[in-house]
Amino acid sequence: MAKVTVRLTLLGVLCICVISAPTKKERDVDIYSFHINSTVTSRYAITVITSRVANRLNESKEIHFEVKISKNAFISKFRMTIEGKSYDGIVKEKEEAQHQYSQAVSRGESAGIVSSVGRTLEEFKTSVTVAAFSKVTFELTYEELLKRRLGKYQLLINAQPMQPVSDFKIDVYIQESPGIAFLDVGGGLSTDELTKAITTSRSERKAWVNFYPTLEQQTQCKSCSQDGLNGDLLITYEVERAKYNSGEVQIENGYFVHYFAPMNIQRIPKNVVFIIDRSGSMHGRKIHQTRLAMLKILGDLAGDDYFGLITFDSYIDVWKPELLQATESNLMTAKAFVKEIQDRGATDINAAVLKGVELINSHPREGTASILILLTDGDPTSGETNIEKIQANVKSAIKGKFPLYCLGFGFDVNFNFLEKMALENNGAARRIYEDSDADLQLQGFYVEVATPLLTHVQMNYTGVKNLTQASFSQYYNGSEIVVAGQITDNNLETFQAEVIAVSTGHSVTYKDPSAEALDPEKHSTVQRIWAYISVKQLLEKEVTLEGEAKEAAKKEALDLSLKYKFVTPLTSMVVTKPQEEETQVAHKPKEGKQHPSLDTPDRSFAAIPHHPGFSVAASHPGIRHQFFGWSSQPYPGHHGRPGDHGLPGPPGQPGPPGLPSLSRGGYNRFLSGRGSGSTLLSRADADLHGIHEMHDYRVPVRPTTRVYITATSPPVSGVRFIISAHGQPNPICYDIPAAQKLRLLQDSSSEFTMTGELVLYGGKGFKQITLHHEEKLLIISTHKINYSDGQNTKTFVWGQDSSNLQTNNVSLILRDNEMDVTMGTVRVIFLLHAKSGDAFLWPAVRQQPIGMQGILGKTEIQYEELPGSLVKIKDQEVKASWSTAVDYRLHSAPSIKCWLVPFQSAMQGELSDYTVLQL
Repeated sequence: MAKVTVRLTLLGVLCICVISAPTKKERDVDIYSFHINSTVTSRYAITVITSRVANRLNESKEIHFEVKISKNAFISKFRMTIEGKSYDGIVKEKEEAQHQYSQAVSRGESAGIVSSVGRTLEEFKTSVTVAAFSKVTFELTYEELLKRRLGKYQLLINAQPMQPVSDFKIDVYIQESPGIAFLDVGGGLSTDELTKAITTSRSERKAWVNFYPTLEQQTQCKSCSQDGLNGDLLITYEVERAKYNSGEVQIENGYFVHYFAPMNIQRIPKNVVFIIDRSGSMHGRKIHQTRLAMLKILGDLAGDDYFGLITFDSYIDVWKPELLQATESNLMTAKAFVKEIQDRGATDINAAVLKGVELINSHPREGTASILILLTDGDPTSGETNIEKIQANVKSAIKGKFPLYCLGFGFDVNFNFLEKMALENNGAARRIYEDSDADLQLQGFYVEVATPLLTHVQMNYTGVKNLTQASFSQYYNGSEIVVAGQITDNNLETFQAEVIAVSTGHSVTYKDPSAEALDPEKHSTVQRIWAYISVKQLLEKEVTLEGEAKEAAKKEALDLSLKYKFVTPLTSMVVTKPQEEETQVAHKPKEGKQHPSLDTPDRSFAAIPHHPGFSVAASHPGIRHQFFGWSSQPYPGHHGRPGDHGLPGPPGQPGPPGLPSLSRGGYNRFLSGRGSGSTLLSRADADLHGIHEMHDYRVPVRPTTRVYITATSPPVSGVRFIISAHGQPNPICYDIPAAQKLRLLQDSSSEFTMTGELVLYGGKGFKQITLHHEEKLLIISTHKINYSDGQNTKTFVWGQDSSNLQTNNVSLILRDNEMDVTMGTVRVIFLLHAKSGDAFLWPAVRQQPIGMQGILGKTEIQYEELPGSLVKIKDQEVKASWSTAVDYRLHSAPSIKCWLVPFQSAMQGELSDYTVLQL
């Protein structure tokens, strides 16, 4: 059975990509209809994506369905319809679904999963086999409450189909009871060429946006190509508010939702303290972008604001011992201080935050709002390092008087620690993504909290039950407070609502909000809004609780998730597929978690074969960092996170039983190449040295001592390759010894070569693949991708946001765990697989010119089956054995049956003809 991938990607919507086997035309599998219908009622968006795909060949095809949705959204329905029969996903408790998931994995089946893929996205994946000349319809529904930021709501719709679609429609319908104040459509698809495909219309309370591009328009816009659209629609709107200063209440079938965003309120002067991490791990672009952002933020402070600056590593530096008014003179001095911030030392978060609390408490001002903002990229590694004690210390110091906002810079940060500390103190945590616009991300967050309008906001109701959060420390300009609940006995006569808050030093009361009873026959959103908000808040509450209270919040969130069929961190969607009752499971990740396929086992220590100059492996309680490498010159005194410059640490502690005690005077350095004396060992390099378990620990090493732990190395195995067979149902497979450096593709006429090195152990795939095209060089390893055009270099990191690079004759597109590369006339998709704790690469060639040489240049083989386990290849009878091979050219990595033959018979040559000395 040949296999094909149809990728459907969604950001607020869907994106489609068709990938066929190397020798087949992509249109053999045709996406003939693609509809997205998003209905927004009272800020609550329910989006339905329907894609219809036809297999137009006389053989079955495996089609992969991938959908990207907002991280704030909950998937609530998934359905596949094949030959008139529908297969629905069923939401179950995660633990209950795990058994089915494990069974599917043990059978070698792909697992449907929802994983974090960037700043705002999660990705749902599944697959199904479609019979010859058959069709399949995919339908996915997800739900999200749009959040008001800076005075507007935004719905972002991304479309990147990898083929033009004849029936392509995006329909957005918005209905808001207060009326729609403005509506705007922008984004990359709102260009001169495509404006004719976009239509908008409005009435007082309703708006419609339609995007119906023709086949011609899908290939001729600036962001388009022969592969179709590549861009997004950004729909922005606001509701009328002049008549609703007390808020807007909607009632439906015994439930209510109250939207509160009063206008024309005098801003409250604020007291703000910025706590800035300057530890060694902030080196380079992080500290540079932080300085840029802080200079802009300081320039935006109002004249009646008071502010303070604290920088920290192992030591705490306070710019001024008290808060100063944001006068022109003070701001100039502060900016000069910010420009001089340099990275150094370890990370004492506890002392830094407590100093910030002390600074605010020592400068009380009536009629003001206080805010504490922490920016860090790491774990606490100096002073108090127990995160539970730090959280308790901070909560005790703040005493609920003002919010703490925690901004976590990059993926190394312990986001769960920051999230709990922020939520316990009426704030929020946000990840700042290490990218070219990180300074803009910092500024964007600050703008959201820059203008407090109310403090101590209390939403009071009578005649209600099961209320969502009703107390808020502050209300900011451009935001919105939303509260939902049930009306007791559905008795509208007893229902009342009021809001009490503090504004510039005096109490204010908002009574009698505008109320509208919706017809339950026409509407069904208010109850789902209540459920959505309840689940979100219970999941946040569960983070901050302990013991029975924690379990009670978790159970309540689970019950609501199951009742309303939400895929949340507590539930999974079980997808039963038609072929032999296959099952897949979709999980919703939690912010801060790795992609499940990249998680490593949690062990105490790793056994390392003896290798010259290779230091140590031992666990150390409470010290957590990826165990990736060794240090040829351990950094004296270092006890910080990767990149932190060393300062004296606490005395040594013993390692695991049976291992010598190791001094904490020095640490191996991992993940970051900064600092002297560092040598990095990647996951692929670990394969070379026989490390089979990569663990989440930082390893202490004596500065003058090397510790060796020897273990019996497993035998070197082979890596199995597959060649499709012309006219035969089963392919040919053959083995190549591991650790070989191979010439995979070569085209002398275009100066293109692709070489790769197989992993030493594990027998699965490649540790590194290198592509040369003219003066261009692309190096792909299991931890990063480097591209050079001869002058400039760009680095991609697996797991980062989807990103791309387009130049003459070169296209690089990174999507989570795949890299789509086009160089000249060659297109290859590189898949990052993780199996049994080992990461490896596999190339899937999608396009190549005729006459390409190399291991992968041979795309098909002809053979004839003979009696006695013989196959005939090019007039030679070859002894073959009936075996299986894992097809790593597909994300699902299915196990297929094949005829196993010697390399020489399959390739009609010797292995030495295809090996190289270096990549």
